[in-house]
Amino acid sequence: MNIVKKVKNFVEDECKKPTSKYGYEPFLFHFVPVANHAEKLADELGGDKELILIAAWLHDIGSIIIGRNDHHITGAKIAEEKLKEFGYPQKKIDLVKKCILNHRGSQQNNRESIEEQIIAEADTMSAFNNIPGIFKAAFIYEGETQGEARESVRKKLQNKWKQLHFKKSKEIVKPQYEAAMLLFK
Repeated sequence: MNIVKKVKNFVEDECKKPTSKYGYEPFLFHFVPVANHAEKLADELGGDKELILIAAWLHDIGSIIIGRNDHHITGAKIAEEKLKEFGYPQKKIDLVKKCILNHRGSQQNNRESIEEQIIAEADTMSAFNNIPGIFKAAFIYEGETQGEARESVRKKLQNKWKQLHFKKSKEIVKPQYEAAMLLFK
């Protein structure tokens, strides 16, 4: 079995565990879209595709196993341990860790490689595939009212749109963004 498939299976298994912080839904509605977007961007923009796909599958593993706080840091540690277990080269592990450490929207200035930029971009793009999940978070995790959730989701999507840097990214998610903005009028 190739390394990407091993990593994908590991992430899926972690999401299925009763200890998963958010259950199985993040696998279907976040990890899969991130990996799909990352693959499309890698095909278009270049970079080490295997490394990009591994980082896409592992970018939020810290949230699943430990929780959302500092998930980029805990995720990088978990990724290193798992990739060493799989016999992945340390030099590539270090690049995967950089992708995970720098995938969050608040860390735009730290991205040095195309791989880091693609993972951050794919993570941002996934929001447009999971608008119901953003509402779920607003209601359940944030305790917002319907009106508050409507406004916070609208703002979040607008911010995510502004965070996209690649022309290809905007081209891919533009239909979802425009449809969502129509619904919020």
